[in-house]
Amino acid sequence: MNYIEQIDKNNIPQHIAIIMDGNGRWAQLRGLERPEGHQAGAAAVRKLVENSLKLGVRYLTLYTFSTENWNRPVAEVAALMALLFESIEEEIFVKNNVAFRIIGDMSKLPDKVRDRLEACMSRTAANDSMTLVLALSYSSKWEITEAVRSIAQKVKNGEMAAEDIDDEVISGELATNFMPDPDLLIRTGKEQRLSNFLLWQAAYSEFYFTEVLWPDFDNDELCKAVYEYQRRQRRYGLTGEQVTNEDKTE
Repeated sequence: MNYIEQIDKNNIPQHIAIIMDGNGRWAQLRGLERPEGHQAGAAAVRKLVENSLKLGVRYLTLYTFSTENWNRPVAEVAALMALLFESIEEEIFVKNNVAFRIIGDMSKLPDKVRDRLEACMSRTAANDSMTLVLALSYSSKWEITEAVRSIAQKVKNGEMAAEDIDDEVISGELATNFMPDPDLLIRTGKEQRLSNFLLWQAAYSEFYFTEVLWPDFDNDELCKAVYEYQRRQRRYGLTGEQVTNEDKTE
């Protein structure tokens, strides 16, 4: 099936989040070293940004490096940081009017990597065709812990009362407070778990799991995921009949 032709351009998910899994296995299957798999994965990201722009996606969040990934072999972490430094091409973001953002604990990053990321964020801040978000040195448990600390401090300082804390207050303290929750969350590489990614924000996201390894996740695979998303009915706790009736009244 040609999924590109089957997509309803009026029902594109506003926010797509992706757990990019399978670089290492992709390299292993080809008799390559793991860093070569990560390089292929970086190339797939560049293509994904272009294809997401063409589809009309407004926010694209990529799980790039988790807090747990710091526990990987030192040589692999160093190679990943070097690849990250080399892969940030500001001109591509400027040319395509894409804003660049980071969510995660940037204090742990090497200085030169952090400086380059911050420079790119500053230069592209006003761009509005799409926002590319890298979840880097990120985990939901870290994010939620930081949010709880911030709220607790505000209560302690008398800036708010404990009874004022609700979903909106918590969402406003999260690192993702500048964008909507993901409509579609994709994970490549066969595994079917969230791995500490956007646990709060994915409460009503549609999940799409594929066995395709990340470097092979091309435009056809992206369109297939969006096509499957469009075939689902998002209920948000309502019955199917209630959602259908709401759609008729709009």
